[in-house]
Amino acid sequence: MAAPFGRRLRRGAASAAIAAVAMAGLGASGAPALLPDKPGKNSDLADSQADDEPGISGDDSRPYYTDLPPLKTPAEGSGATPAGGGEAGIPATLLDAYQEAAAELNTSQPGCNLPWQLLAAIGKVESGHARGGNVDAEGTTKSPIRGPVLNGNGFANITDTDNGAYDGDKTHDRAVGPMQFIPGTWNRWGQDANGDGKRDPNNAYDAALAAAKYLCAGGRDLANDADLRRAILSYNPSDAYVRTVLSWLKFYRDGGAHEVPDGKGALPGHRSDEPTGGGGKTPGSSPSPKDPSTPPSNKPSPPPSTGGPSDPPSETPDP
Repeated sequence: MAAPFGRRLRRGAASAAIAAVAMAGLGASGAPALLPDKPGKNSDLADSQADDEPGISGDDSRPYYTDLPPLKTPAEGSGATPAGGGEAGIPATLLDAYQEAAAELNTSQPGCNLPWQLLAAIGKVESGHARGGNVDAEGTTKSPIRGPVLNGNGFANITDTDNGAYDGDKTHDRAVGPMQFIPGTWNRWGQDANGDGKRDPNNAYDAALAAAKYLCAGGRDLANDADLRRAILSYNPSDAYVRTVLSWLKFYRDGGAHEVPDGKGALPGHRSDEPTGGGGKTPGSSPSPKDPSTPPSNKPSPPPSTGGPSDPPSETPDP
């Protein structure tokens, strides 16, 4: 199959798009106010949970990569590489997928005001941009990205919903793909963004568009701080997760993003489910991330997965 249409259109335009990274739609005041550090107990957490999404609870946050962006971004228009080098880079195919998904949503749902930088921030925190852009020419991951088995041992108990088609498990579900969708959630929100006739959570284009629609559910306006927080909380009901995503969102909007070749993105080394942040990362290093398909041997941990919007749209993708 030919490369996704977005990549054909984007070549030569990425640098200009990144240079214009700031979006007026979120306002000129900078990053939204941060949430109080009370995971699972504030009203936004409760409001963000969907009654019909399996295994989602306001007290049940999930592991994610906690690496923070560099402290400095280059002066606008300077053309300099951001401090942090590869850590700040977004693999070309993932960058294209985020931008295409946001463009589609801002055409079909202009009131949502979805910035591509939000998709990039979530993709960074959930999977390290598909493990540094480890994708093929069509944007599909070269190896599976799967969360721990959801068997109720320390996290949600979600009986298999896909007969193992997406996650390789016919007994319980696992989060899958660059944007870490639970199969049951993917059945509801999955998209075919690259026109290949399949809705594949392992494909960056399909997953990014599904995440875009998911974040914009219920008529949310992401230019509104409260709606933005609720959207992020619907992905992972943790205030610390929200702060991490917002830090990357602000960094990317302030000009910190730059394109790197697929497979050359920095791999995250710190996970929220590890006592010290994980990875043993030192400045300048890019340790390999812990394989999400293998939970810690002594302490099973919940998956970095999506939850459900509190007020989904009346029309959702067919299973």
